[in-house]
Amino acid sequence: MLKFQTAGESHGQGLLAILSGLPAGLRIDFDYVNFELKRRMGGYGRGGRMKIESDSAQFLSGIRHGQTIGSPIAMLIENRDWSNWKDSMAVTDHPETRAKYKPLSPPRPGHADLAGCLKYNFRDARYVLERASARETAARVGIGALAKLFLREFGIEVASHVVAVGRVALPPQIVPFEVVLALRAKEDILLSCVDPAVEEKMKQEVDLATQDRDTVGGTFEVRARGVPPGLGACAQWDERLDGQLAQAIMSIQAVKGVEIGSAVENAAHFGSQVQDEIGYSREESRFTRKSNRAGGIEGGMTNGEEIIVRGFLKPISTLRRPLESVSFETREPVKAAYERSDVCVVPAAGVVGEAMAALILARAFLEKFGGDSIEETRRNYEGYMDQVRRY
Repeated sequence: MLKFQTAGESHGQGLLAILSGLPAGLRIDFDYVNFELKRRMGGYGRGGRMKIESDSAQFLSGIRHGQTIGSPIAMLIENRDWSNWKDSMAVTDHPETRAKYKPLSPPRPGHADLAGCLKYNFRDARYVLERASARETAARVGIGALAKLFLREFGIEVASHVVAVGRVALPPQIVPFEVVLALRAKEDILLSCVDPAVEEKMKQEVDLATQDRDTVGGTFEVRARGVPPGLGACAQWDERLDGQLAQAIMSIQAVKGVEIGSAVENAAHFGSQVQDEIGYSREESRFTRKSNRAGGIEGGMTNGEEIIVRGFLKPISTLRRPLESVSFETREPVKAAYERSDVCVVPAAGVVGEAMAALILARAFLEKFGGDSIEETRRNYEGYMDQVRRY
């Protein structure tokens, strides 16, 4: 099974990720991995941290001479900002530098600060926020790029675009996958919207939030094309692929809602209006759908149509005008602490959403087709697809 974990703090020495379960023989495009990391750092409304960091993946194990060897892959992304935090984030205790520890108190509304301090018995939210920070998602994007490279071996592509920033949204429409994929080639990511006129209005929404010392959220959409039918299962609750994708997207910091297909719109219509009627293409020897309101998943399993998942991102919690909080020491009302932050992170969240979707799809793919080498996986996959075509 494909498994991964990340480690590291926002202002620590670096971020670590371990990915196990990729078959041997997968050729790794290191430039592509670093390009994905760069995409995560872009977008209009990002803060000063992105001017400090220049994320680059260092692979410590699991890859030799440019290809996977079947053992766990260890990846490191160094934090350049670490040089400014060596005393306050030191692993060993140095009493003489405790004045530089940069404690964070009082807790900030909307963050993990208060819940984490209560859980771990801290009076300093620094120890909570360092791991709860969205900086951790750089590690996910790095190993998510490996999952994308694996899926590409079987004709599966994953992409994302922004459908809403604050009060500005794309008109309801089905955007062709090629248009979404083309956003990847743009030099200036801006807000990752397929419509330049709508994107300009989104930019104005970010400008307004910046002027008001506020933040703005939005919605991103992740799409996956070329996914074969039959990934996931209906047999057990935790095997349902829509549930796995929803949990993966919801795990992204600041995401507070997930939609698969046109779920929200479907809820307001009768059943006869929302089911995807079935057809058959003799030219392609496959079953087809006249629509894709289910977002490519029925009964917890992929049905061969595009996967469509949306993540709804709240405005990030660190405001330039701090909100009301309470002092840990006195229990009296005070203004919350403030740390450097972004104004809008919706395009970056979309890139993270791609990584998480790719990791879940790659795991489901390997659960179905197995294989200790990429050649074995390909044989199993091709045999299954021949069975599907002959059904």
